Amino acid sequence: QVQLVESGGGLVQAGGSLRLSCAASGSIFSMNAMGWYRQAPGKQRDLVAAITRGGVINYADSVKGRFTISRDSAKNTVYLQMTSLKLEDTAVYYCNAKQLVATYWGQGTQVTVSS
Repeated sequence: QVQLVESGGGLVQAGGSLRLSCAASGSIFSMNAMGWYRQAPGKQRDLVAAITRGGVINYADSVKGRFTISRDSAKNTVYLQMTSLKLEDTAVYYCNAKQLVATYWGQGTQVTVSS
């Protein structure tokens, strides 16, 4: 069983920045991929960014050029650096980890962007 603990969410003004962290209880290289999803009220949970074990990165079109996913294997932590935040980035952000036969989720962290 893998536990994922997110941190770093909060309230920020439009145009500001936040960095989210996701600490995994095991080695992040035991995962096929790790990523960040978000869910706004009344909407489905969507992929924001993901990184595979081999380092291939994928971003949602809406965050390309503004968000950066990275990892620190020594700390078993994945990060999401968010810049130029927009009102529409407001959501609960969830860390996700995929193995061959299992998928894990963190508890979520709220990001609220104000005008």
